[in-house]
Amino acid sequence: MLGQSRVAAVANSGCLTGTKLVVSSAETKALETANPLAETLGCSLIVRKKMHENDRSATVFLPSTEFEAVVDQFFAHPDTSVRGWETAAIAQSRIATEVQECIRSHPDGDILFVGHGGVGTLLFCHLSGLPISRDYDQGIGGGCYFEFHSMQSKPMSPWQPMERMWESD
Repeated sequence: MLGQSRVAAVANSGCLTGTKLVVSSAETKALETANPLAETLGCSLIVRKKMHENDRSATVFLPSTEFEAVVDQFFAHPDTSVRGWETAAIAQSRIATEVQECIRSHPDGDILFVGHGGVGTLLFCHLSGLPISRDYDQGIGGGCYFEFHSMQSKPMSPWQPMERMWESD
C-alpha cells in the first residue's frame, strides 16, 4: 500500500509533465510502478526484457543479511560472478545499452525509466564516469530516482527519494 500511494502521489503531482514515454523492465515490481504512471500521464508504456535487475537466479531466496553481503561482493568485484550471479560489468553494459537504445528510438520528449536499484546504480556509475561501487547505490527501501539528459550527460544529482521530484518544483 505504501508503494502504491507513493507512485500515485508522483503521478498526480505534475512533476512528470512532459513525459512522453515510460519504459520498464518486465519484472512485476517495476510494472506495478510503471503501469499507473503511464496511465496517469497518458503516455505509452514499453516493456524491455533486458532492463531486468542483475541476474541472481543462481541463488534462490537469501536471508536479508546474507543477501546484502552478496550484493556488497557483487559491487566490489564487478568482473567476477559472485555465487553464480551475472557480473556487475555485464549487467552495467546491458542496462546502458538498453537505455541508449530507448533514447535513440524515441528522441522526442522525456522518457521515464522504471527499473531496479542494482542496475540503476550501475547506470548511475556509467553515466557519472565512476567505477562500479555500492557507494553510489540508492540505499535500502527503494523508490528513488536520478535524472539525466542524455547518455553523454552526468546525472544531475545523486539518488533522491521520489517525493523530492515535486518538492523541488
